[in-house]
Amino acid sequence: MEAGESNSGNERRIISKDSSWFSQFRNASNPWMARYAYALIFLVSNLLAWAARDYGRGALTEMKRLKGCNGGKDCLDAEGVLRVSLGCFIFFIVMFLSTARTSKLNDVRDTWHSGWWSVKIALWVVMTIIPFLLPSEFIQIYGEVAHFGAGVFLLIQLISIISFITWLNECCESEKFAARCRIHVMLFATTAYVVCLVGIILMYIWYAPKPSCLLNIFFISWTLVLLQLMTSVSLHPKVDAGILTPGLMGLYVVFLCWCAIRSEPAGGNCIRKSDSTTKTDWLSIISFVVAVLAIVIATFSTGIDSKCFQLKKDNTPPAEDDVPYGYGFFHFVFATGAMYFAMLLIGWNSHHSMRKWTIDVGWTSTWVKIVNEWLAVCVYLWMLIAPIIWNIRHIGST
Repeated sequence: MEAGESNSGNERRIISKDSSWFSQFRNASNPWMARYAYALIFLVSNLLAWAARDYGRGALTEMKRLKGCNGGKDCLDAEGVLRVSLGCFIFFIVMFLSTARTSKLNDVRDTWHSGWWSVKIALWVVMTIIPFLLPSEFIQIYGEVAHFGAGVFLLIQLISIISFITWLNECCESEKFAARCRIHVMLFATTAYVVCLVGIILMYIWYAPKPSCLLNIFFISWTLVLLQLMTSVSLHPKVDAGILTPGLMGLYVVFLCWCAIRSEPAGGNCIRKSDSTTKTDWLSIISFVVAVLAIVIATFSTGIDSKCFQLKKDNTPPAEDDVPYGYGFFHFVFATGAMYFAMLLIGWNSHHSMRKWTIDVGWTSTWVKIVNEWLAVCVYLWMLIAPIIWNIRHIGST
């Protein structure tokens, strides 16, 4: 029996190495290829949710036939987004439950994850249709739960980004690369700080042109304070985390501050931007497309980064037949990502009307990003000082 399983695994590895991408995809032999298929399903769900919000009125006649749509009006706008999101969420939760704790490539669950695409596409279609048959009250409950799920997604993404930044810094400071990376680290760190300062100055000019713009002045000034705080803690002798990580984290928090202010609803005198009018221009369309692609890419990249969430690090090299990434975690990230894209398309408020070709606009969206920025700094600082605190407690206990 073990010999049969070994031969099966060897055959799959031969297929992976020698066959075309299409053959690998068809024969369920390449889990790396499967990632792109799931990302495509996720992208199509995003586009369906957007279509339900912006162009659902054209399908009103057909919607009237659906039992849970209350004459069609409950399957459009925000509720239409939530219904599509629920279908996508159910699909990836089913995949999560059926692939969690898969560890070997010759496992049946590995074949299910990497293959059976006709069955899974049919399953996704069914899961997308079912929410349109549910009553509006159930969808509203899902909308409330989706706030929490989207927050979980943001937290996972945040930890993944910070882990990547610290990993990059550790690589540059390792004995193998320290000598030849010293100049590159200084160059990247200096560039990061210059970009941060230029970004902060531009935000003052664009989004705080008057002393009366107190909220925007507070957001921008507090971002500058947080940048200084991260730098001071990182350069403290007991921490000694270098200058690269606070510089890269500075880029991230400045970007979050900029996104938060950009999410403020149009109409005020503190935001000088072209989309303050009700007219939809090409810049709005391009911004929307880029934002949707960014959601998919962020979900995709975070989904394969399960190692940064392991409480106990395992430095042993992986076996040849180990799965390349955590399948269960991958699908869980996509499930929470389904809730996240719903919140972006409805502005984190199911009763908030959104203009066509807009995404993540409204005061709720603004505060979600600001809190995300502050949380990012807190998590980063905790990752710096936590080892010191644990060492002090360990010394005290001994």
